[in-house]
Amino acid sequence: MKYVLFAILAYILYQFIFKLVIPVYMATRKIKKGFKEMQTKMQEQQQMNQQQGYNTQPASPQPQPKTKAGDYIDFEEVRL
Repeated sequence: MKYVLFAILAYILYQFIFKLVIPVYMATRKIKKGFKEMQTKMQEQQQMNQQQGYNTQPASPQPQPKTKAGDYIDFEEVRL
């Protein structure tokens, strides 16, 4: 009886480790690797922008001088 309980416990432990612990570990490792890659790409891009003298702030819009479209023409109703 002791061996049967030990075998069941070993089976449950095996299932827990290989169906939950290892997949979760692998997924977190993959996600961390992706974040590190994204962070390094962003740092490289920032360095390139600084080397090129690229200004990340948008240029302030310059006010356009107002131009007159023309003279005002009074509307007259035309009857037929």
